[in-house]
Amino acid sequence: MLTLHSRRDDCRCGTIPRRAFLTAGGLCVGGFTFADLLRARAAAGEPPTRGKAVIMVYLNGGPSHLDMYDLKPDAPVEYRGEFRPVRTNVVGLDVCEHLPLHATIADKFTVVRNMRFQQEGHTGPELYTGYLRGNHPSIGSVVSRVRADAGVRAPLPPYVYLGDVNHVGGPGFLGKAHEAYTPGEKAANLGRSRAVTLDQLDDRRSLLAAFDRTRRDLDDRRGGRAGMDAFTAQALDMMTTNAARDAFDLAREPARVREKYGKGTEYLLARRLVEAGVPVVSITPQNHGVPATCNGQWDHHDHVFACLKAVLPQYDRSVHALLTDLHDRGLADDVAVVIWGEMGRTPRVGTQRGTTGGRDHWPQAGFAVVAGGGFATGQVVGATTARGERPEGRPYTPQNVLATLYRHLGIDPATTTLPDHTGRPVYLLDDPRPVTELV
Repeated sequence: MLTLHSRRDDCRCGTIPRRAFLTAGGLCVGGFTFADLLRARAAAGEPPTRGKAVIMVYLNGGPSHLDMYDLKPDAPVEYRGEFRPVRTNVVGLDVCEHLPLHATIADKFTVVRNMRFQQEGHTGPELYTGYLRGNHPSIGSVVSRVRADAGVRAPLPPYVYLGDVNHVGGPGFLGKAHEAYTPGEKAANLGRSRAVTLDQLDDRRSLLAAFDRTRRDLDDRRGGRAGMDAFTAQALDMMTTNAARDAFDLAREPARVREKYGKGTEYLLARRLVEAGVPVVSITPQNHGVPATCNGQWDHHDHVFACLKAVLPQYDRSVHALLTDLHDRGLADDVAVVIWGEMGRTPRVGTQRGTTGGRDHWPQAGFAVVAGGGFATGQVVGATTARGERPEGRPYTPQNVLATLYRHLGIDPATTTLPDHTGRPVYLLDDPRPVTELV
């Protein structure tokens, strides 16, 4: 039996005057709901069976290519910096001395050293979309739309972002229905209340659909109404089973696994989500315990070497844990991992006025670390000049890396188009060529 509550009825869930809704806990009609939560977060500017998946690790701030994966020991001292390269288990692939765990698993990743970026500030649209400007959708939003068009429904969202919402890849012209789900502190409340049966949930779903049909003519060209309907569908799917709640619950991991990741819980949660069926997970991991002279991320205009000494050990541990975990669980071919930032750093140390021993922004060169996905790992792709100032030969760009990831997900960026707000078909990328050495 389904009961409708008026605005005066005693419902601890609160009331929404326009329509009856679902509540994540008791499914109180007329109450504030999980679907409403997704809508409210979107309105406030906050973004909302195992197969191929992508984990994108965005090192916000512009990590120094010269001090991590492309050291220049023969360059003049003002270029080469303080760190020494160390050999890895792959001949010709050296890494920074402060990445000792990387050195033991270099056969499980590839370093693309001839990356070039357009970015000059600290936002990541080029990494998510392939474009520095414009209303283009991120790779996770594209996957969400393609799955929706194919009629794919799942208890977990297709695109999850873990980190500061200021750095999430947006849906662009695809609209709010394809925003990333950002769990925050609400993930523990996912799942269906034991007091609500599946029959009752289906009853409420049918009523909600009937209400929605009366408002269908109010849909706008940007898909705002469709986005709200998608939020409701997502909320229902996530509440029908406990799969979503369980996937976000790190307490379900054995203590030895949690210990392996240390403070890099975002990496562990990303692994859990792709294993549970989320096709695209993006993280902007936090750097813990950094000195006051550092900004906590990777934008080291001052004291670059002291800052990197503080952040590289945990980063090293997190990446090692993620890549070995994926390999040990048989996920290495299914899950592609890309680790990068929006730019590299100036080859010459101390170029910015008013700074001490730092490196400035340098989009002319940078790196991408790629692992898993069935790619050809254990190699170095490309090179930079003797002082790390620019790529030698033809560089790769974020569009080429994204093209590689799209191919892994079964989406051909050379032929796939999606309609923009006007209905005009738009290709995913201008340059759909993958990183050929990887595929």
